[in-house]
Amino acid sequence: MKTLNWYKTFYPDAMADSAYAIDYRELYARGIRGLIFDIDNTLVPHGADADERAVRLFETLREIGFATCLLSNNREERVLRFNREIGSLYLYKADKPSVRGYREAMKRMGTKRKTTVFIGDQLFTDVWGAKRTGIYSILVKPIDPHEEIQIVLKRFLEKPILRKFEKELEK
Repeated sequence: MKTLNWYKTFYPDAMADSAYAIDYRELYARGIRGLIFDIDNTLVPHGADADERAVRLFETLREIGFATCLLSNNREERVLRFNREIGSLYLYKADKPSVRGYREAMKRMGTKRKTTVFIGDQLFTDVWGAKRTGIYSILVKPIDPHEEIQIVLKRFLEKPILRKFEKELEK
């Protein structure tokens, strides 16, 4: 009898040290045209405004030719404050990992599942929602290790899944 590997449901398609370390030109060359980003601990520390590095990243992404959309479970005020200097499309209260927000982001960007990538720092919201939607996902390391208690608990549960994933990558 074969055992169901339920934990693979949470595996990202790729991992990167940071959203700032991804080769976006290579993604564009592969036909990717839309990028969906989580904000907190993916682009900036939790609750922080957009910094110079985030502003430069989104300027570069526009120059390459990408459509972008911020997808956040936060309230609109938080997303607007971050997006003030970024100028991206955005969705707030996205209810990740629900597929609704991911689909709406693609609709707004004019992209399809095959031409969209999601970038985020959490397995159980960001990656799982992208996988449920059929979007390629890139898991990045969290920017700031100091997080709210509910995130700390999720990180604890993510660890064994990430260890299994990394072991399988080594094979």
